[in-house]
Amino acid sequence: MSVFLISCGGTGGHLAPGISIAQELMQRGHQCHLVISTKQVDARLIAKYPTIQFIKAPGIAFSKKPWKWPLFMYQQFRGMLFAIRILRRIKPDFVIGFGGFITLEIVLAAWLHGYPSLLHEANQIPGKSTRFLSGVCKRLYLPEGVQLRGIPPKTVRHYGFPIRKDILRLSKDESRRRMSMPLNGKLLLVMGGSQGAKVLNDWVVSHFEKLADIGISIYCVTGLKHSHHGSFERNGSAGVSKVTFVPFIDNVGEVLCAADLVIARAGAGSIAEFIHCRLPSILIPYPHATDNHQAANAAFLEKQGGCVVLPQAKLESLDKEVMDLIFNEDLLKKIQGNLECLNRFNSVDLIANDVETLCSEMNAKRARR
Repeated sequence: MSVFLISCGGTGGHLAPGISIAQELMQRGHQCHLVISTKQVDARLIAKYPTIQFIKAPGIAFSKKPWKWPLFMYQQFRGMLFAIRILRRIKPDFVIGFGGFITLEIVLAAWLHGYPSLLHEANQIPGKSTRFLSGVCKRLYLPEGVQLRGIPPKTVRHYGFPIRKDILRLSKDESRRRMSMPLNGKLLLVMGGSQGAKVLNDWVVSHFEKLADIGISIYCVTGLKHSHHGSFERNGSAGVSKVTFVPFIDNVGEVLCAADLVIARAGAGSIAEFIHCRLPSILIPYPHATDNHQAANAAFLEKQGGCVVLPQAKLESLDKEVMDLIFNEDLLKKIQGNLECLNRFNSVDLIANDVETLCSEMNAKRARR
C-alpha cells in the first residue's frame, strides 16, 4: 500500500479529477488524503464522497490587482507552513497536484522536503502553477498535443482528464425520469461551471419563454452564489415545457445524459464530461480566464468537430445558434460521433497504472540501497 497526498482544491475543474484518481487508487488498496480549499464549492462537492479523507488548506488565488498582493503573499506563507506540517504528519510516497493556488504551495513544500511529485494539467494552455512547478515534478500529465518547453519527453504523459466513476452514461428517457423533466421535446442545459455564470443565468431568464413556446425545456445550473431557483412550466405550441433553476448538481451524469444540447463555459473538466456523455455543446469561453485558456480549450474541441464556439461579445446571437442546432438531428448526431471518437481511452486507469508503476520503481530503488 502506498500513501498519496492529492492537492486539488479551488475549483470543480481541479477537485473533480483529484476525486476521480483518489477513488481509483483507494479501490486498489492505497491510502489517499485530499487537500482542498475552504471554498463553498469544494465543501459541496466533497460531501458526496464520505469515504475520502480531506484536509482544508488556507490560501487564495492570485489577483492582478496590486492592492491584493500583500494578502496573497501572506496566505501563501501560511499555506507553506500548513503544507510542511501536513507532509511531516502524513509522509506520503507521492504528492499529486491538479493545479491551482493550493497545489503551488503543496508541491513546492514537497520538493523542498524530498517528496516526489506528479502534476496533472487539464487545460490546453497550462496554468501558472503547472509552468512554475513542472521542472521539479517526476511526471507531468498533459492534454493531447500540449508540450512544455524544457521538460524532458520521458517526464510527460498525454493521458487526458480523469472522469469520476459516478458520472455514468444513461439513456435520455431514464435520465429525464430521474430528473422529473418532460420526456418529450428538447432539453437545453445551461451551466456556467462550478462558480456559475451570471451572464448565462440572465440569458435564460430573458429567453426561457421564447424557447418554451417552441418546445424547449431548460435546466439551468446557476452556481452557488446566484439567487435564481425553482421550476416553472409553460404551455406552448409544442406542449408543456419546463424551466428549472438549481444552484448545484450532484447527479452530473443524469443531467448531461438528459440534455440534447448544453450552453456552457469552456472549462477543461466540463468539456471532458461533455465528451464522456456525448453531449453537443455551445461553448462561451469566460473572457477573463487566465491566459485566455478557456478560449484555447473551446478552440481545440471545435477543431475536432465537438462543439460550436460563441464569444461572449456575440451573446445576442445565442438564441439563433440554439435553435439552429437543437432541432438539427443530423448535425447533433454528427457531433456526437465526433465526441465518441475523442473518448478513446480511460484516463483514470492510465494515470493510476502509471502512478503504481512509479511507486514500484521507487520501492525497488529503496530495496537496492
